[in-house]
Amino acid sequence: LAKFHEVQEMLVSNWGHECDVRPLREYRSIELFAGGGGLALGLEKAGFTPVALNEFDHDACDTLRKNRPNWNVIEGDVSKIDFSQFEDIDFVSGGFPCQAFSYAGNRFGFEDTRGTLFFEFARVIREVRPKVFLGENVRGLLTHDEGRTIETIKRVIKELGYALVEPRVLKAIFYRVPQKRERLALVGIRNDLARHLADFKWPAPAQRVY
Repeated sequence: LAKFHEVQEMLVSNWGHECDVRPLREYRSIELFAGGGGLALGLEKAGFTPVALNEFDHDACDTLRKNRPNWNVIEGDVSKIDFSQFEDIDFVSGGFPCQAFSYAGNRFGFEDTRGTLFFEFARVIREVRPKVFLGENVRGLLTHDEGRTIETIKRVIKELGYALVEPRVLKAIFYRVPQKRERLALVGIRNDLARHLADFKWPAPAQRVY
């Protein structure tokens, strides 16, 4: 098994040390397309304090409120919500759906994403100017529409004034999550902070699969 790259990473993993890292201060975040809170709970463990979570589905919102009564859950259509009311936001996250991207690449940049929920994700980034954002999606986004979709997304991120870490597919099973779930992670760092891009490291895998 040690011949496999993923196993090699597990054998030399820094997982334990990374789990012991604690935030130097409170980091304020906004989450879009929050669902029942799977991503939000992980970010909470990482030290983020959500100032707002937006979700359209009523039952999912009820789940969020039940599990975290102190969270500010904003129920409703993301396109109808003004996020500029939130200041000093460190982090914006969200798993934006991409079903409407079939025409991506026909034009260029921000205009290409109108009519998709990635446009709303990008709009919120433009409104609140977080230091860092995390977009999460299915791994198929890398090859969607023969790669034109991801290239459009990259152009939009550049237009917004963010440097994009090279996207990576992360497998939940290697991070002590009992699911065979693969998700593409898009991490963007605001240009005035992009000198820290070289210091960015993807999380180390756990040393065993549970």
